[in-house]
Amino acid sequence: MDPERSMQQATLIVVMTTSFASTFLGSAINLAIPAIAADFSSGAVLISWIVTSYLLASAALLLPFGRLADIMGRKRLYVIGIFLLGISTLLCVFAPTANILIMLRICQGLASSMIFGTGMAILTSVYPPQQRGRVLGLSSTATYLGLSLGPFVGGWMSSLLGWRSIFLTVFIICALACALSITKLKNDYTGFDRQKFDGTGSMLYAFGLTAFMYGLSSLNSSLIAPASAVIGALLLIWFVIHELKQSDPLLNMRIFKDNHRFAFANLSAMINYSAMFAVGFIVSLYLQLVYGFPAQTAGLILLVQPVFMALFSPLAGRISDRRDPGIIAAFGMGLSGLGLMIFIFISPQFPIWLLVADLILIGTGVAFFASPNSNAIMGSVSKAFYGVASSSLGTARLIGQALSMAIVTLLTGYFVGNTTLADVPVQQLMMIFKTAFILFSILSLAGIWTSLFSTRPGRHEERDVRSEA
Repeated sequence: MDPERSMQQATLIVVMTTSFASTFLGSAINLAIPAIAADFSSGAVLISWIVTSYLLASAALLLPFGRLADIMGRKRLYVIGIFLLGISTLLCVFAPTANILIMLRICQGLASSMIFGTGMAILTSVYPPQQRGRVLGLSSTATYLGLSLGPFVGGWMSSLLGWRSIFLTVFIICALACALSITKLKNDYTGFDRQKFDGTGSMLYAFGLTAFMYGLSSLNSSLIAPASAVIGALLLIWFVIHELKQSDPLLNMRIFKDNHRFAFANLSAMINYSAMFAVGFIVSLYLQLVYGFPAQTAGLILLVQPVFMALFSPLAGRISDRRDPGIIAAFGMGLSGLGLMIFIFISPQFPIWLLVADLILIGTGVAFFASPNSNAIMGSVSKAFYGVASSSLGTARLIGQALSMAIVTLLTGYFVGNTTLADVPVQQLMMIFKTAFILFSILSLAGIWTSLFSTRPGRHEERDVRSEA
């Protein structure tokens, strides 16, 4: 086999493996939340931070690590990230309390930010532009395969082997991925080896985003939450001002100003994940706490959404190689938004067949959004900035996921406080679910508009924007 072709295939396998591991962990843990809450006798608000803390840590550090990877080498940071993810996941197996588990989830988020900030950049840099949509579609398939197996396998493992077995399984996958990445990935590509790392900007961004998201999520459960949100917002404004003055910025703000495709495609990604991410979390709780299904049965039902994501992602990626990816992404957002609107009418008597059909609709919509949206973002910048673009996309995705969970956490605190999940009345649960789906539906309508806007060129030709960046 041609050495170049062999290297490309090896890179694809490694990236697909890590994509699978990270999404499998997240979707499997969603099914285990009731079991973890019962094991630690934790309240609803605290237990939601097992999901939110991981997302927040990943979002706060992904952009700095993506920039650092462009300077010091992507393979190096990628391997370090996989190693740290494996170690922190192994330690989760032995977590004695919910608070310690949350701290370890933060460590997992730190490690995942190294992976998310480099994996797509590594993959995109070794394939030619005409194959980009196809390989991004395959990478998305691995992502959705993890999402597919997570609910079913995670529910089965949580019921029969205990929730800690999920972390042990992911540790084994990480060990294999680490070995593959060390032996199979090509030498590092660096586009900014002579530039300096913006440490001040990184701290402003990380602390600002963390403070803002914590404050937003905890408005109903913490006295310092409003102050935290305000301080976080001020730090983020300071970050933008600081970046505009830097010769070697963490994130070049001009690319958002001059490259409309890049800016609106990233905004669309954030909106999409804000609207869609918590669906699995909510439906998992609904099936177990309202319908009374065991975790493995709930996981089997939830399986249908990511299965359809995996089925249609390669097709969506190929179509986006031949058509404007913004149009395809808007179509996908529209399908998903319709599914969210149907869920507004969820009730204790909601038919299971309708729930399954709605999950299929949402899964198909997400498939037609994700790959084209990634293609639009990665195709709007030059090769030297793939790390920045990859990190920007990953950051938009993680901020969206964290916002999605923040909405659920905020609604939970408002309607039930920190009551233990098992003691929450069904009618109050339904109020949380219905309100969340109303807000998510509104977000999806905004996402259709931003996706369509990403089809428009910026004020400068793409070549000029690249040279300015």
